[in-house]
Amino acid sequence: MDKSHGRGRWTGWLLAAMLATGLLVLAGCDPQRISELEEGVSTEADVRARFGDPQQVWEGPAGARVFEYSQQPAGHRNYMITIGTDGKMSALRQVLTPENFAKVRPGMKLEEVRRVLGKPMKVTPYPLKNETHFDWRYLDGPNMADSKIFTVVFDKDLYVARTGSIIDPEVQPK
Repeated sequence: MDKSHGRGRWTGWLLAAMLATGLLVLAGCDPQRISELEEGVSTEADVRARFGDPQQVWEGPAGARVFEYSQQPAGHRNYMITIGTDGKMSALRQVLTPENFAKVRPGMKLEEVRRVLGKPMKVTPYPLKNETHFDWRYLDGPNMADSKIFTVVFDKDLYVARTGSIIDPEVQPK
């Protein structure tokens, strides 16, 4: 038996398994599961049953905790779900919006931006420019053709220098 042929099957199986796992992660934040949650009624257990463990837990106001669920790099949404001290969900927000992008101002610290937008799709350092670019993929309309990339440029000290949006090159015809 040709060993390289067996390796190709193994690689194909591994790639298929990785894709299926990625789709399951994204399915955890589907609109049906989100609509099943109700602010002030759903509990932390309800949130975890639908979405799993959060990717990040942030300290919220008045002792609340904010659970981060990111669909980056392939998806277009990041969710922040606030769990109050009573154990109930007090807020569920999709944070990759023009309103939140407008909150990102020059001089903000990296951690402040992460708390507003969640995990980025991609981080690209530019050592010669003393800059690091964080990119988030988002939808600026109802269709996949409305996909855009929001970029925050951080200076060498990881403070916001500038921001901008472009049309997502992955959805443009080649």
